[in-house]
Amino acid sequence: MRYAEIRPYTVPATLTELAGPTGGVVVLPTALDWTPKKAYDLADDVDLRMLYETVIREAMHIEDLRTFLNARLLAEAWPRLWLPLRVRGAWESRFPDLAKAAA
Repeated sequence: MRYAEIRPYTVPATLTELAGPTGGVVVLPTALDWTPKKAYDLADDVDLRMLYETVIREAMHIEDLRTFLNARLLAEAWPRLWLPLRVRGAWESRFPDLAKAAA
């Protein structure tokens, strides 16, 4: 069994609690992003998607999601995010509107 198949993912109870930034440059802590690129410009679509993909995949604490993700930006970016099937499924089962947006 691969780790990706059993790894726990953190999913918020509601999207409204995701009140992260909507603009500017976001710097992720090493606990979430251990790559050389830790700063993401939310005005750049590629940076925004990379930030959201990283936080959704790596967050072990709900506070990380609340701090770095924004509900509106998440909904807009969701169809274009590259996520493992298990994490996408976990989020879409809790938030069916995300699944509809991705369809």
